[in-house]
Amino acid sequence: MIRRITFRQLQIFCAVTRLQSFVRASEELHLTQPAVSMQVKQLEDAVGMPLIDRVGKRVALTEAGRHFHDHAARVLGELHDAEETLSQLKGLRGGTVTVGMVSTAKYFVPKLLARFTAQYPDVELRLMTGNRGTLLGYLHRNEIDLAVMGRPPREMQMVAEAFAQHPYVFIAPTDHRLAGATNIDLFDMRDETMLLREPESGTRILNDDYFRKCLFTPRRKIEMGSNETIKQAVMAAMGLALLSQHTLGLELKHRAIAILDVADTPIMRTWHIAHQTEKRHSPVAKAMRDFVLEHGGDFLRSEFAPVREKPAKPRGSVSAERRPRKRARPAGLA
Repeated sequence: MIRRITFRQLQIFCAVTRLQSFVRASEELHLTQPAVSMQVKQLEDAVGMPLIDRVGKRVALTEAGRHFHDHAARVLGELHDAEETLSQLKGLRGGTVTVGMVSTAKYFVPKLLARFTAQYPDVELRLMTGNRGTLLGYLHRNEIDLAVMGRPPREMQMVAEAFAQHPYVFIAPTDHRLAGATNIDLFDMRDETMLLREPESGTRILNDDYFRKCLFTPRRKIEMGSNETIKQAVMAAMGLALLSQHTLGLELKHRAIAILDVADTPIMRTWHIAHQTEKRHSPVAKAMRDFVLEHGGDFLRSEFAPVREKPAKPRGSVSAERRPRKRARPAGLA
């Protein structure tokens, strides 16, 4: 029965799964919603098992659906690779590139890649966003050509190339008691509430590792599902947070958030562009990789205020609360 499955059915099933909506899948694929529902129903009939649970407007994969989705996504990925390889043989200048990015990278990757597509107007670009765990799933299922991420996964055979520094900073409301203080000791924040990303996020992994190494435990932790939610919560004085500086462009421009001058920060990490080792890239995917490696670092330095690393001062130095600056520190970095 599974031989009756068509490419279109796999494409529709994966779109519904990715978008978690029949309506949004129909809009993306330029089909009517009944047509999408009918194709998914025919796919389930061919498989002989329900793949998707429908509860009102909510869409969730069944256990069989989760297993089938992994195989379906890999089939579509292989067909995409075949198409790009044949395009290369035909000498076509265009093509399609699918780029996945961790959610922190969405603040700069679209603008960076817009410069690439301006040079290659015939290229079709597809962007997929998620936390680190979601991105690893895309890579495992061969759903993306390239990934923009911080820490490359050790559990997969990957080629990961660094293209820019990635600073993490502590942020607070502009009227916070520590805003404007210098060389703040981390333990001056032990009575504060810390706002954290979800466990599978790369930002959360960095945050947990940093606190663990410093033997630091804040009084209270609140978990949130996105950088945007955390920034809004910081501005509402719900707590402090450790976030990528590359998520703070608008807030720093409008002086809506303060960066705290915590000792031994910013915490410097690295942006990578990555792909699976065995991935066969088309000429346009290779050109995009080369473009990011060549221009990504300069682009980020021009878009975001530079972060200067400071020499660490002794932990026993006078606390920030007793040493405020005489004039207010700007919301951005000096």
